[in-house]
Amino acid sequence: MTGSEQRRRSLWVLVAAATLTVMAGAILGPIVPQIQRELGVSGSAAGLIITTHGGVIVLASPLVGSLVDRVGPRTPFVGGLAVYGLGGGAGLFVDSFYPLLASRVVLGLGTAAVYTSVTVLIYELYEGQAMERALGLRSSANSAGAAVWPLVGGAAGTIAWNLPFGIYLVALPLGVFAAVTIPETRSADGVATEQAANGDDHGGVAGILDVFRRQPGLPLVYLLYFGANALLYAIVVFYPQLLAGIGVNGSLEISLYLAANGAAGGVSAVAYDRLVSRVDRPMLVLAALACWVAGFGIATAVGTAVGAALPVVLFGLGLGLVFPSTFAWVEAFAPPDRQGQFSSYLASVGYTGQFLSPVAFGLAVPLAGVRGVFLVAGAVAGIGALGLGGMTLRGRV
Repeated sequence: MTGSEQRRRSLWVLVAAATLTVMAGAILGPIVPQIQRELGVSGSAAGLIITTHGGVIVLASPLVGSLVDRVGPRTPFVGGLAVYGLGGGAGLFVDSFYPLLASRVVLGLGTAAVYTSVTVLIYELYEGQAMERALGLRSSANSAGAAVWPLVGGAAGTIAWNLPFGIYLVALPLGVFAAVTIPETRSADGVATEQAANGDDHGGVAGILDVFRRQPGLPLVYLLYFGANALLYAIVVFYPQLLAGIGVNGSLEISLYLAANGAAGGVSAVAYDRLVSRVDRPMLVLAALACWVAGFGIATAVGTAVGAALPVVLFGLGLGLVFPSTFAWVEAFAPPDRQGQFSSYLASVGYTGQFLSPVAFGLAVPLAGVRGVFLVAGAVAGIGALGLGGMTLRGRV
């Protein structure tokens, strides 16, 4: 097999693995009421089955990033797929709450390993336009997963409440395929030599701040990724409430709007590498933020079921440009021997944004109703656009 053939096969393994990081929570959304009934727990306890893995990812990702920097991304990737499959698939055989919750902790560890390893493998296997294409396809896979996996989970849940957990087992054969497809990208000796030559201080917070001092754009990339995830979950949590206000109440109907958001993101992400070859990255992100401002503005006034589709489509189109841009910026800004560490922070800040989103945007509901959420979201996107526009004019990005 030639090197180019191996990289093509590796790419599709990485793209497939990227959908699993979305599936970790999305596939169980439709069956939360069934979990509640079958296990005899409260709605909030059943919700923990979906959210626990995200908290584990926030905490475990920096540790995974350090491991990737020490041993390379291939081993954590293959091992992470195995842990993911076993932790997620355990729910197929568990019929009580606390063992199921423990299995979600294991799933979170596997997801953290897969998430960061996929990112670093893309950085190390591809370069230039090929890397941009791989990052776009990775983001497109995430969007497709967000659209498809809830539908798959809901369909499986009509057969048996715990059948959706069995779908996690797909990670096991994917892990076997990854073991024979994904090449080693560097040796341990090479990593040690690169770290010594680079001379970076890895000493905890001081080392991180030193990198931020030398690359002031890097913390802004994390802020952008945090905001994008927070805005995404503002739609996931509050858009169904807005739809209910205009007469769209069925779970299937609502899922179609969220699927449209994911599909739109998939389209723009697939085109990302071609777009970024013609328009520089800051301008693409500015265009995405403009889409968000327009979409959220429309959401504050929409009154028909047809009109309500436009805001989620506009947001999805922007998301498909923002996500690959943030990963590409981290690759450009992070020290070469610490890309695992600094790419892992994207996972941490992204899942933190998802977790805090309902709390932060929910503050607007008592004051201005659910449409007030999207007024605030539009203002956040507008502030981001003004900030990025000002930095672009000053030549800082």
